[in-house]
Amino acid sequence: MRAPVSAPSLDSSLSTDALMAARMRLVLSISAVLAMAVDAGPARQPVASAVWLAFCGYLLHSVLVHACTQGGWRHVQGKAVHWSDVMWFTLIVFVTGGVQSLFFLFYFFAILTSSFRWGFEEGARVTVVSVASFAACGLGTSTGDDAPQLLMRTTFLLALGHMIVHWGGSKLTLQRRLALLGDISQLSNPRFGAGRTIARTMEKTLAFFKASHCILMTRDTATGNWTLRTLRKDDTCEHVGVETLGGIAESPLMALEHPHTVLSNRLPWPLNHFFARSHMHGPGAIGWRPEGRDGAKRSAAVAAMLEARAFISAALPLRLGEGRVFISSRNGHFSKSDALFLAHLMEQIFPVIETIEVLDRMASEAAATERLKISLDLHDTAVQPYIGLRMGLCALRKKAAADNPLLEDLDKLAEVASGVIADLRRFAGAVKAGPESSCGLVLHQLYSQAARIQGLYGIEISVNVEGHVRLDDRMTAEVLQMVGEGLNNICKHTQARRGSVRIGCRNGCLHLRIENEGGEENFAPFRPRSLSDRAAALGGRAQVSRCRGGGTEVLIEIPI
Repeated sequence: MRAPVSAPSLDSSLSTDALMAARMRLVLSISAVLAMAVDAGPARQPVASAVWLAFCGYLLHSVLVHACTQGGWRHVQGKAVHWSDVMWFTLIVFVTGGVQSLFFLFYFFAILTSSFRWGFEEGARVTVVSVASFAACGLGTSTGDDAPQLLMRTTFLLALGHMIVHWGGSKLTLQRRLALLGDISQLSNPRFGAGRTIARTMEKTLAFFKASHCILMTRDTATGNWTLRTLRKDDTCEHVGVETLGGIAESPLMALEHPHTVLSNRLPWPLNHFFARSHMHGPGAIGWRPEGRDGAKRSAAVAAMLEARAFISAALPLRLGEGRVFISSRNGHFSKSDALFLAHLMEQIFPVIETIEVLDRMASEAAATERLKISLDLHDTAVQPYIGLRMGLCALRKKAAADNPLLEDLDKLAEVASGVIADLRRFAGAVKAGPESSCGLVLHQLYSQAARIQGLYGIEISVNVEGHVRLDDRMTAEVLQMVGEGLNNICKHTQARRGSVRIGCRNGCLHLRIENEGGEENFAPFRPRSLSDRAAALGGRAQVSRCRGGGTEVLIEIPI
């Protein structure tokens, strides 16, 4: 399986945009200087030295920003660049006539670069400051006859700037939404299980909306039980709280109309007296509509329960149950576009999650059937012969005379046989019941692989499990396959006589470390293709490095 190709990150896109903006800034400054040079021809009036100083200073500023941006300096790719543009444009407008200056159009360059790179809020700030700066220049340099022109140009700058800011913020929001959908699609891996996929989806969604809480409620129609999952701000998916409830029909969280998406924002006074606080959007509806009195009371009860200033609630498209997702914020607010995107996100991910749950159920049932078969085989092929051996030893003990010197040895052999029978029965019961220990059946299988390597090649392999490790059946199979591949590489490509396998979980990742002692061969960096492809298919990575003792270490990290 080929490793997935990652999409270009937003950081690389921003760097490309910064370089393009630097080039256009340089072109703009050169054009402005050339325009003033043409205007200063023999048939024109002389240009004041202050004007030349302002234009040449901006040209020098543009050259420096372009050089630093092309050199990869991240300090000139921040927000300070477009604010410096606003100051230079204000100076240019002031020295070239104020209201009569055509260079007020330069403000649109700062508005474009700020909104399309940093979003609506930053673009709105630049627009307001640009309008205020132009108005101040106009009031300081114009006469009373210029008032209509000042009003028209200020209004034009404000209106067109608002449109640019709106579209620029929409473009940046669309990029973030596409990035989130890409991350969510990569999380939909059946090997991770439905629980981890849901937890990671909640974590990504909470970070995207910059919300305070994410609550997910689902009900299984077969059992009628509700599952409540909660995640707080700045927590990772490992901290998702999962609680099973018998019935919560009286909870305000389930009092909302099932197929509708609900948006609620607490408005400040006096807007709360003129605009509805909560709105709903039904399936197939063209637009939003305010909730009625009963709906408004239900939304207010939900907001009070969540201790939120704003929340979004969307129904989950479950085939085998029902549920809702809640995104709440204590300080911010949400837009109608945010609410529709949340509903769309749930429509994309939950059919996949239900498919993963079906695959999990099928795999668990198949694993349970196989464990039952293995436990029966152990009983028939291993336990029964030892029972026969113990019965034979007991029969020999009865036939022997009281003064027979072998009586003590026969008793010891019978006791050993009884101990082996008890151990085999315990192991068969553990296999039948499934993985109950902290590492499931992985530890036993790792010991079996180590014993096989030692018997065939004479290489001693130590096995260590660090901390608490719990894996499902499919992940267990993947881990055993990677360990077997790593041990086979030690046997085929090294002269080592000892090695080790370490497995543990830290920071939400499974760490698998396969080491071998240093041999006579020289170490050359290489990439284990099979192990790397398997790890990449699970969303992880594999790397090979040199150990301190001179041996080779293969480290595999897989998110779980």
